[in-house]
Amino acid sequence: MAGTTAPQLRKALKRRAPGLAVERELWAAGHEVVVGIDEVGRGSWAGPLTIGAAVLPRDRRVNKVRDSKALTEGEREALFDRLADWCVAWSIGHATHQECDELGMSDAQRLAARRAIDGLGVEPDQVLLDGNWDFVGGGITRKIVKGDASCLSISTASILAKVSRDRIMRAEDEHFPAYDFAWNKGYPCPRHKQALRGLGPSAIHRRSWAFMDDLPWTGAVRYERPDAQATLF
Repeated sequence: MAGTTAPQLRKALKRRAPGLAVERELWAAGHEVVVGIDEVGRGSWAGPLTIGAAVLPRDRRVNKVRDSKALTEGEREALFDRLADWCVAWSIGHATHQECDELGMSDAQRLAARRAIDGLGVEPDQVLLDGNWDFVGGGITRKIVKGDASCLSISTASILAKVSRDRIMRAEDEHFPAYDFAWNKGYPCPRHKQALRGLGPSAIHRRSWAFMDDLPWTGAVRYERPDAQATLF
């Protein structure tokens, strides 16, 4: 699907374009490198947690960018290469399923964000985050509720992250076809639940998650994070 032309926007999306208002405000204030950040995979039962980071140019635009959740898989794929070529810099950071188990979701998200930012090759002056939780820190962040729909840097990062992770999960489907990862990308759905009840977890499932409590364990070892409080005594 790479290299295809971006499809005509559906009517429902035409009036929902994210803008550059926040980026322009920061550029005008002297912040040269403004990074949009978004994550995907937090609610998944398998595979990595993935964070995209994008630095946009000031003088060129790409049309049809929207929040990745509002686009179809084909629409996101058609935009991916155009966005990658358009960005001044972009990067993807992952926290593996093992790291999600070992660290817990909050620290895994911080780790993936650090990897994404480090991969840009430029030092951010300001970071724009979707939502109301700062998982980057450093005193350079601005949180934007529903930023993936309203802020162009975040929307771009959301597409780059979503497509990158989806490609990983489609590749994993070849190794674990019973779980239907090519379709569900590791998220809960009836077929995924049925496969887990019948087969137990695959090698890429997050084994400390609560949904694993009542599943059969067919030789796989369940990971349980140490109780942080217990280590104090």
